[in-house]
Amino acid sequence: MKEILDAIQSQDSTAADFAALSLPESYRAITVHKDEAEMFAGLESRDKDPRKSIHLDDVPVPELGPGEALVAVMASSVNYNSVWTSIFEPVSTFSFLERYGKLSELTKRHDLPYHVIGSDLAGVVLRTGPGVNAWNPGDEVVAHCLSVELESSDGHNDTMLDPEQRIWGFETNFGGLAEIALVKSNQLMPKPAHLSWEEAAAPGLVNSTAYRQLVSRNGAGMKQGDNVLIWGASGGLGSYATQFALAGGANPICVVSSPEKAEICRSMGAEAVIDRNAEGYKFWKDERTQDPREWKRFGKRIREFTGGEDIDIVFEHPGRETFGASVYVTRKGGTITTCASTSGYMHEYDNRYLWMSLKRIIGSHFANYREAWEANRLIAKGKIHPTLSKTYSLEDTGQAAYDVHRNLHQGKVGVLALAPREGLGVRDQEMREQHIDAINRFRNV
Repeated sequence: MKEILDAIQSQDSTAADFAALSLPESYRAITVHKDEAEMFAGLESRDKDPRKSIHLDDVPVPELGPGEALVAVMASSVNYNSVWTSIFEPVSTFSFLERYGKLSELTKRHDLPYHVIGSDLAGVVLRTGPGVNAWNPGDEVVAHCLSVELESSDGHNDTMLDPEQRIWGFETNFGGLAEIALVKSNQLMPKPAHLSWEEAAAPGLVNSTAYRQLVSRNGAGMKQGDNVLIWGASGGLGSYATQFALAGGANPICVVSSPEKAEICRSMGAEAVIDRNAEGYKFWKDERTQDPREWKRFGKRIREFTGGEDIDIVFEHPGRETFGASVYVTRKGGTITTCASTSGYMHEYDNRYLWMSLKRIIGSHFANYREAWEANRLIAKGKIHPTLSKTYSLEDTGQAAYDVHRNLHQGKVGVLALAPREGLGVRDQEMREQHIDAINRFRNV
């Protein structure tokens, strides 16, 4: 690995130099183990500790197949899907790997007793398989997490509809929380030149997810002047939705859970911020009964920020805890887009407020290649900025996942893989200086 790192850090390395590098037999990777899938049985989700299930192992370098690339990972980040993987919820990800392994002789590689996790990376291409023409060894890249086979017609209008669509590093093996990752070449995108490795690795999954959910015609199709309710507006996902709303001329109403998170939203330019804890919103009387009076109080508070208007778009991801309120506060003909359920999958809402007011609920899941490319392009142009708040070593990934699981973080949590320290990989210092305050916004909290 030292030769690979030396080549990456050298200013003189060429594509031929990278192609000539010998690949190691093994590499360090963050894994979960199949024989531990029941280790948290009987515990509540909150009590399941990723630090106990996440391992740092030496694993063999996987075989490179057609249309694929091996990437030296300089940095990655922790997403909530890595938390789900580490606590084996809602199901063990080994069921995904077993199913994928049955698809073909090549995909059998993924069905292993360990799962290399992680759905983000920034790094350098080491090798490409047959049929790869757009990328070469030595290219500095980031990767989005959509893995598709595209053998069915269903995926050729929107690749997210491909029946063999999977999330890399969650539903496939050889993910990005490692020194080397295996990706399909159509996951690769250019690394933004003004960002460090850890900054470039942070936006991938969440930035693309927010773009599709809020901006794309496959999601809410946000337009200028829309009132957009954003739950968790300073978090890993919501912080990008807040930026997209502001950049697109919409009016974000940011919901957060602390004064510190409220201040982050204001520093991004949001003016309407609701601290749900400080204002005491409790949308459930008990585990089975919601409180419509709290929905109404919440809606009244929103209208104070909007000049009496209701919400055009709700950016939903908490799920069970907030969904009833989300449906209620949306205007007639408005849209609730949902991409996750971090507080519970079994949503409940009063359907009268949906059907009689012609509201829409849109399910949104990650993004297709074009959407991910557009989201990354906005990062590269300095229109949207990474929300990295803290970076961990690969050895401390368990703690990073624990922090995300317990919501102890702001924005995104990064992980250094091959990068020996933070701040490396910046190629356009002049552009960086233009945006340095925004780049460091979440670090300075």
